[in-house]
Amino acid sequence: MDENVAEFLRRTILKIPMCEIKTILKAWNFVSEDQLQTINFRQKKDFIAQAVIMMCEEKCASLDDMALLDIVYTQAHPQQKIWTAFQMSKEPDEDVDLFDMEQFQSFFKKILQRALKNVTVSFNIDGKSAVWIRIAWGTQYSQPKQYKPTFVVYYPQTPYAFISTIHVKSNVPLLLQALKGASRYHHIAQMDLKSRHLDSLKAIVFKEYNQTFESHNSPEPLQEGSLGLDMTLDPNIIHENREEKERVQAVTQETFGTYPQPQLESAQYELKTKFKSDINEGILADRKEPLRCLVKFSSPNLLEALKSLAPAGIADAPLSPLLTCIPNKKRNYFKIRDK
Repeated sequence: MDENVAEFLRRTILKIPMCEIKTILKAWNFVSEDQLQTINFRQKKDFIAQAVIMMCEEKCASLDDMALLDIVYTQAHPQQKIWTAFQMSKEPDEDVDLFDMEQFQSFFKKILQRALKNVTVSFNIDGKSAVWIRIAWGTQYSQPKQYKPTFVVYYPQTPYAFISTIHVKSNVPLLLQALKGASRYHHIAQMDLKSRHLDSLKAIVFKEYNQTFESHNSPEPLQEGSLGLDMTLDPNIIHENREEKERVQAVTQETFGTYPQPQLESAQYELKTKFKSDINEGILADRKEPLRCLVKFSSPNLLEALKSLAPAGIADAPLSPLLTCIPNKKRNYFKIRDK
């Protein structure tokens, strides 16, 4: 086995969490179950990696085999990448073609390798019938960089794909050309939708978040004793507080639903507008250039955070449509311009 392949395998095993090494190696399905039983998975990763390398040497493992292991690892940890959603389209009078996996893989490779001499492409199918593609980019004069690959997750028979970071921007058009050509679409465009949570992006673009993420029933009606109010207060005040809380809860439920929200980490709003005032005086009023402002909201789970604002008394209900339209608009990057 080539020493570069052995090093690739060693680095891949070292980045797998200790408790998952056996599971991921089993899912890789290159090393047999009997061979895995001979490995002591309680020893240090370096020793585990060396044991696996020796087994792979016996089977003359190739770079493609190591790339497949990297895909299996990434499938288990997609949150380590930043994913961007892309949407493809056909001409209005065209029908959707039946998907042929072998043909797709063949076309995808040919399109890329025709444009770029040094590039390696690997494929795998996950349990959700998504095609995972791993591309390691080189140049006309250098070998592919296996440690900075790009991943594509494509759902056949749909116009959607999700692509991780492409480090060399000149490779973006090549990848998009290969993707739309192999899937037989005519146009492809980047959506203003990004996240580390691949399942959440999928739920948003396919409008599955009210099903995929639903794990509990509608909240129970507010009870008088649950309002946290001093029952010695004026009954009219208690009644008004209860009515307001029930109104906020109803508006929040109508806006966000009763299910957990898809997980996004941020929403960005780019403002570009001219200053407007009834008083036509001052520096800003005379300014010809538009004012520019960038506002970014961040949270480990932004939509759940927004959902909790009104019930917590931090914001009025309903929230601005600019904040609540993210799943319906299928975007978390907005540009606000003068009409």
